[in-house]
Amino acid sequence: MKRFRFFEIFQSNPDGSLSPRRVVSINGVTFGPGVAFSRGVLFGGVNLFDYYELDIAVEEENNIYVIKGFYKKQ
Repeated sequence: MKRFRFFEIFQSNPDGSLSPRRVVSINGVTFGPGVAFSRGVLFGGVNLFDYYELDIAVEEENNIYVIKGFYKKQ
């Protein structure tokens, strides 16, 4: 498992939305660059805006970053 900073995986867009920098999967929901989402939008039951200051636990499978969890603030 690899550890990434949130903004290594996602980017903040000028309108305040987020977009993945590469194809990611969360709880079986897969999406990639070009997808923009705002606060309150859930992917695999996860609102990513709740975690944007945290590091992300990732496993890579077939060129997809599978998000396994988020690290707590220390």
